[in-house]
Amino acid sequence: MTFAFIAQHAGTWPVRLMCRVLEVSPSGYYGWRSRPESARSASNRQLLADVQRIHAGHLRRYGAPRVHAALRAEGRTASRGRVERLMRRHGIRALAGRQFRPCTTDSRHDLPIAPNLLKQQLSAALPNTVWLADITYLPTGEGWLYLAAVLDLATRKIVGWSMRENMRTELTSAALMMATQRQRPGAGLICHSDRGSQYAAEAYRKQLADMKATPSMSRTGCCYDNAPMESFLHTLKLELVHQQRCATRDEARRDLFAYIEGYYNRQRIHSALGYITSEQAERNAS
Repeated sequence: MTFAFIAQHAGTWPVRLMCRVLEVSPSGYYGWRSRPESARSASNRQLLADVQRIHAGHLRRYGAPRVHAALRAEGRTASRGRVERLMRRHGIRALAGRQFRPCTTDSRHDLPIAPNLLKQQLSAALPNTVWLADITYLPTGEGWLYLAAVLDLATRKIVGWSMRENMRTELTSAALMMATQRQRPGAGLICHSDRGSQYAAEAYRKQLADMKATPSMSRTGCCYDNAPMESFLHTLKLELVHQQRCATRDEARRDLFAYIEGYYNRQRIHSALGYITSEQAERNAS
């Protein structure tokens, strides 16, 4: 691997200097260069090129598990361990960011609280039977932009979303309206959220009643009761928000639209779905 490192950086530093620092002989290096490439080396070189292509194509958002799944979808048979070793050796890794817990809703109110119907049973056999809802915020040069999202538990698809400069009930109602118009759910849908006033408000509860949907709410301060939605919000922050700072709210709106509709729902594979996209999961269920 020392000779491979030298070859990789020969355009940056003199070969003889690298040989001296790494304590190998120049003649040994040039002898290595003159030998025919082994089948294993050629295979690794091609695999590395495919790994780099997939990693770059997803804007460095994929770690080894998703890169490996994407390779398998293309018909490659390399093991996950081999992909992990190759990525580690060449410094290819997923974006890293700090953990965060959004605190955007206020549960200190006298509005009605719905029972927790999910009780951390966070799976659904069919689309449009359980939706999860929450709010997060994005900093911009003009101030905060708030995002309300609705996630289908069976497909992990963001079926509805809304953006506003404030967190009034219109924010959550608009996201629910989009989800309803887009998915046309039948009666009996469970809509789960935290206990925030936006979700306990009379207008939002009436909207659910008109849909013949049943509200459900997490316990106070327990993010695990809404874990798949928390996972989406964390991914959104890590893969989009923490990578750039939007100068305006309109710029943030464009970026959010492109990420949710262009990438998250249609291109990003999800481990919870067996490494397929939300759209594939929805098609498979139809």
